[in-house]
Amino acid sequence: MHAASLAATATPYVLPPLWRVLTKAGYFLGLSAAIGTTVTYATTVRPALRGADPDDSRVLRARAATYLAASGLVLLVAGYFQLAARLARAGKGMPFGDALAPGRLWDYLQAPAAKGAWIAQGTVHLVQNAVLAATAVLLAALFVPAVRRHVDAIALTALPAALAVTLIAAVPTTTPAGLDRWLDLLLDQVHIVSGTVWLGGLALLVALAGTRGRLGTGAGLLWADLWRRFSLVAMVCVAAVTVSGLWLSWKHVGAVSQLWTTGYGLALLVKVLLVLGLVTAGALNQFWLMPRIAHARRTDDTSSLLHLTLRHFPKVVWGEVVLGVAVLAVVPFITGSARAEAADAKAVSSGTVFAAGAALVLALGVSLYATAKASDALARRQGATA
Repeated sequence: MHAASLAATATPYVLPPLWRVLTKAGYFLGLSAAIGTTVTYATTVRPALRGADPDDSRVLRARAATYLAASGLVLLVAGYFQLAARLARAGKGMPFGDALAPGRLWDYLQAPAAKGAWIAQGTVHLVQNAVLAATAVLLAALFVPAVRRHVDAIALTALPAALAVTLIAAVPTTTPAGLDRWLDLLLDQVHIVSGTVWLGGLALLVALAGTRGRLGTGAGLLWADLWRRFSLVAMVCVAAVTVSGLWLSWKHVGAVSQLWTTGYGLALLVKVLLVLGLVTAGALNQFWLMPRIAHARRTDDTSSLLHLTLRHFPKVVWGEVVLGVAVLAVVPFITGSARAEAADAKAVSSGTVFAAGAALVLALGVSLYATAKASDALARRQGATA
């Protein structure tokens, strides 16, 4: 009788339609382009170019400006289709093709708030898409030659606006009940922002590395600095993705077996394996390539430095970009909850869960510090044995 009642309360996994897969993956691709590009430009590219050779700096700024402008167009298109997807899923739903009509979208954005809500869902999306459009136009303005002279100012202005696009969308229309719900909202945004910075940053640096044929023989020093700076950004993103991902997984997966016995779990398992591939490639960079780059830099081996930073390193990063795009393709299939499919109880936090989370954050911090120190030690060892 108990098994039968469990089966009766189980929620079956529903495979998302193709338009939902494409629009959701495209939306996160747009966020990666806007957030990842602006954050990486601000934290990695801009500071590294300050002391660079003027000719190399001019080439990289021009390529970065083009990439930033293109990311604005990607964000604008992805945002429009994502808004149509929201409308298609709202209320009783409608065909996605009908939801693409501007008039229908405008009606949705102007719809009144639901009973008990402090703000209408359409109003939240109206503000979000207004910010999205402004961000896209600001970035796309870099296609204009006269505007490119102000690429630093444009990128730094677009950065908080791009972050606001995803943060505004997370604003709840009703007051969240309980600490768990607030943590869900917070860590979901941490997961999105850190993941998009990681993937978008990798893609930007690969695009910039494509200029190697127009760079001088001393560009290896500049690129050693670029890879070093982004490695620090990537490590922070990995830690944030790990902590937030474990929380969200615990909320939706009640047992390890649910990873292969439920549709949600299978999709999540594929995503985890792909992310592990990304982390493995990052570890290869940190423990094998970065020490060699550091050694070549100390010994003024410009030939090896140029080869490592502009030929070998980008090949590994290209693989990471491919894995990252695969992650975005899987994300739309992570829908529902493995707990609901297995008729499992909802996850409820406790002091033990928070203590375990704090221990995990501390352990990750220690491991990141140890990783950086180990990479430095390997570089020094290579210098001693050379």
